[in-house]
Amino acid sequence: MTNLSVNLNKVALLRNSRNFGIPSVIKAASTCMRAGAHGITVHPRPDERHIKHEDVYELAKILTVEFNVEGNPSPQFLELIREIKPTQCTLVPDAPDAFTSDHGWDLVTNDSWLRQIIPELKELGIRVSLFLDPDLIQIELAKEIGADRIELYTEPYATAYRHGDVESVFQQYQQAAKKAQEIGLGVNAGHDLNLQNLGKFCSIPNILELSIGHALITDALEMGLFTAVKKYLSILSPN
Repeated sequence: MTNLSVNLNKVALLRNSRNFGIPSVIKAASTCMRAGAHGITVHPRPDERHIKHEDVYELAKILTVEFNVEGNPSPQFLELIREIKPTQCTLVPDAPDAFTSDHGWDLVTNDSWLRQIIPELKELGIRVSLFLDPDLIQIELAKEIGADRIELYTEPYATAYRHGDVESVFQQYQQAAKKAQEIGLGVNAGHDLNLQNLGKFCSIPNILELSIGHALITDALEMGLFTAVKKYLSILSPN
């Protein structure tokens, strides 16, 4: 079974357009848990344009499911992670002004830096995942530098699916997941997955976790958050 971790960034983005706290990130997390979500994901950025650091602290107090905190490992981000000690920290190479995450790590040029960070996080009991493109060389390097898991960046798959020309791209993800699993890395995935493209992607064996935010929150505007989470779960575990 593939676990669903709901990314709440877009809930926070909507809340931040006003100054009186609605919609509540904490209430949204509680609804997701009641609906059966296996985890909650947030990606606090330096400008706090959606998830704020105070949200991360508040979520850590109430979550009874896995907590996945994503971000570029800046000193400020790492200090937050040391204090919160989430279940999983997904390290993402986006710049502070990035519109959204749009590529995986180049572990050739970031090797020495990440080799210092990963062991410290693991000593704190945090599972470490690296955000990667479906590149076999990068996957091998992720294992070498000590990651527990990778998160495959799935926007190229989602774009190919939308354009009706998905098979060659899908095969890249199949091969990437297989390679990671063969060398002992767990495989997560996320970015632009939705109710239409999710089923095919999850035909890849042994995907451990999907982080889904934008599409799920968009669907929630029509069907409600509880029902949206249930819809995604029904695809991940149809039986």
